[in-house]
Amino acid sequence: MIKKLLFMLLIAGMIKINAQSITIAAAADLRNALDDITKLYKEKNPDAKVDVIYGSSGNLYQQISNQAPYDIFFSADVSFPNKLEEQKLTSGKPKIYAVGHLVLWSSTKDVSKGFDLLKSEDVKKISIANPEVAPYGKRAVEVLKYYNLYDQIKDKIVKGDNVSQAAQFVLTGNAEVGIIALSLALSREMTAKGKYYLIDEKSFSKLEQAYVILKKSENKKEVHEFVKFLETKSVKEIFERYGFKLPR
Repeated sequence: MIKKLLFMLLIAGMIKINAQSITIAAAADLRNALDDITKLYKEKNPDAKVDVIYGSSGNLYQQISNQAPYDIFFSADVSFPNKLEEQKLTSGKPKIYAVGHLVLWSSTKDVSKGFDLLKSEDVKKISIANPEVAPYGKRAVEVLKYYNLYDQIKDKIVKGDNVSQAAQFVLTGNAEVGIIALSLALSREMTAKGKYYLIDEKSFSKLEQAYVILKKSENKKEVHEFVKFLETKSVKEIFERYGFKLPR
């Protein structure tokens, strides 16, 4: 009888833990900001369990389309959440949570020269995210075409699976210059090792970043509590700390 009672209590505890868990699919530019946000959320909600899987928005979109078990999707632009809504895989409409920005970053080159630097013979490799699946990579190509540089330097381009990997390429010296997210350039590690040049926002399509609750999790209380937490002043301050503009 006692063993049976202990077993029932254990099962009840497991159910409670599973019910409280949240699994988030998030664009790689959020790695620093969302890590800080989830850490703060756990401090305020000690029993909560939040797991974040980072990747390119396009790859995460494909996973969700194939029924990956995520509760919330944070994309680096609004297009992929919109596609999921069209497929009736979301609970409600996507919500814009921030506007991202692009920078040139290097630990060895003078990025204050701007895009003239990319034509230099000293720059052999330029890292960007894969434009096929990553909004930041797509915008990087837009920038290069805006300044009539793409055809001149396309052979120098190395592509990361996502913008975080593109940042790692330039951080580790596998590329001399990277076109990456401002949110990553403002991390403690990257500010300590290099400098960035803010790219004029007129040169690329607006990076309106959106999240959406997925259909299978529309009745999950913990998910709605986390989303509500996103509206707090503390969370907005974290986004601003990493260079995101907040939606009006």
